[in-house]
Amino acid sequence: MPPADAAPASATPAAPDAVVSPPPPGAGLAPAELATAAARLREDLAAAGFTVDGVERVLGPVASAALHREQAVPARRALRGRDSDPAAALAALFLLGDDVPRAALDAALGRTGVDGARRLGLVEAAGAADDDAVRAVVDLRPYASSDAAGPVTWWLSSDLGELATGGRLAPDHVLGAGGASLTLAQVTVRTPVGRVLDLGTGCGIQALHAARHARSVVGTDISRRALGFTAFNTAFNTAFNTAFDAATSTVPDAGLAGSGAPIELRAGSMLEPVAGERFDLVVSNPPFVITPRGGGDGADALPEYEYRDGGRAGDDVVRDLVTGVGAVLAPGGVAQLLGNWEHRRGVPWDERVGAWLDAAGLDGWVVQREVQDPAEYAETWIRDGGTTPEREPAAWAAAYDAWLDDFAARDVEAVGFGIVTLRRPLDGARPTLRRLEERTGPVRQPLGGHLAAALTAHDWLTARDDAALAGARLAVAPDVTEERFHTPGAPDPTVVLLRQGDGFGRAVQASTGLAALVGASDGELTVGQLVGAIAALFEVPADDLAGELLPTVRGLVRDGFLVPVG
Repeated sequence: MPPADAAPASATPAAPDAVVSPPPPGAGLAPAELATAAARLREDLAAAGFTVDGVERVLGPVASAALHREQAVPARRALRGRDSDPAAALAALFLLGDDVPRAALDAALGRTGVDGARRLGLVEAAGAADDDAVRAVVDLRPYASSDAAGPVTWWLSSDLGELATGGRLAPDHVLGAGGASLTLAQVTVRTPVGRVLDLGTGCGIQALHAARHARSVVGTDISRRALGFTAFNTAFNTAFNTAFDAATSTVPDAGLAGSGAPIELRAGSMLEPVAGERFDLVVSNPPFVITPRGGGDGADALPEYEYRDGGRAGDDVVRDLVTGVGAVLAPGGVAQLLGNWEHRRGVPWDERVGAWLDAAGLDGWVVQREVQDPAEYAETWIRDGGTTPEREPAAWAAAYDAWLDDFAARDVEAVGFGIVTLRRPLDGARPTLRRLEERTGPVRQPLGGHLAAALTAHDWLTARDDAALAGARLAVAPDVTEERFHTPGAPDPTVVLLRQGDGFGRAVQASTGLAALVGASDGELTVGQLVGAIAALFEVPADDLAGELLPTVRGLVRDGFLVPVG
């Protein structure tokens, strides 16, 4: 993190200096004017090579890697004296927050120019001399990713970060597309749907992804500034306009002629703006950070950031969303969110979060991806707000104490982070899926297609007893491989592993009989026929072998190792 403002030595951390946040880009422009200006700017950025690959090219691998770690020195060295390169000038301006000569920006943005960028609210004069240099008012950067619907290439605006400003974040800071946003976009199921809700839209990244496979999208946020950034980003990156009316909290002209779903924006907290409505998909990267509040001493002085702090004690924000989101899900609708949950002394995390699933009355699948102890968690989020021990030792220590006191008050031993997938059963049906697991290893992204297939497999298995499963034809998924481990000189393997290349990269140790069944599963013979043949080969009763193998076969179908044929 870049250095934060100096704080006086005191027992409590000082609140951030008062910052007047700039208006979102495009504020005040009529929808038609914004559409025209955004189209010109989009053409300029593409022509300048200001793309993910283009930035990597001008920076080089070392400086690019350092910039991903929030270290700007190598990038500044790489860009020094290269104002004539359009991609280099734009990277210095928008990614590093450096002043750029006006002539260099005029050349880089040939259609838009400095004057057009100023009308859009992207830049301002860097000093008293208007013709000298300009600086960025907001962060504007290329974005490239792949979700379950395929690759995307966009540009996203957000507030300038600490690396560019050298100061703490403002409480109403609008975050760009960070690691959590990218994770949620990649794990989201992308089955074509009708209505999508992006709860806590921020800069609008989830709404943009959803617009590619939905008929309509509603984005909500408690921050009107965030909705303004979303309005600009959707207008900038889609073939239709989205204009946010701050007076009515609606988008009057969403969905003009063009491709993509219309995106409607509404101001409000959590589910309040959509009460009484139904959605086929809900996605949310909610303000899940567990921040001490109202405990006195350091907790009272900790800044509250709209993008990360829900204003609730502990993990109540995530609990309430898990237990309440069913109210806005259509039958068969899916909700996917990221969240933190506390590991409290004497209570297994899956038991505690499992109680949330039970209260929700929904199908539920929770995957814990990471666990931090209280000290690690406190360090992560104190730094995230801009306080460092090197520059503000007293503020750092006071904030650290406040976090540890807060966790100790609830006997918190660790904090988990993960993915929650929920589904509303069809009318009259009861939940059939309750799965909580820990998968902390690497995964193959995008994961959304794998999660969608797993839900389909669960439904397929739920509808079939063992007799029906024995009558089914299965085939090995194309990403599955087999590994055999031999003791030197031994003719037979001591361990056989079935390994999944996609999804969570699971590995299953297979018995000789299971390995034989999977190896022969090509969709031609039924499971029962294969069990019978293997039983005859091994000279064991077929019923006994079926009793051993069928439960494991169910697990392999559930996790995508085997897929039904026909």
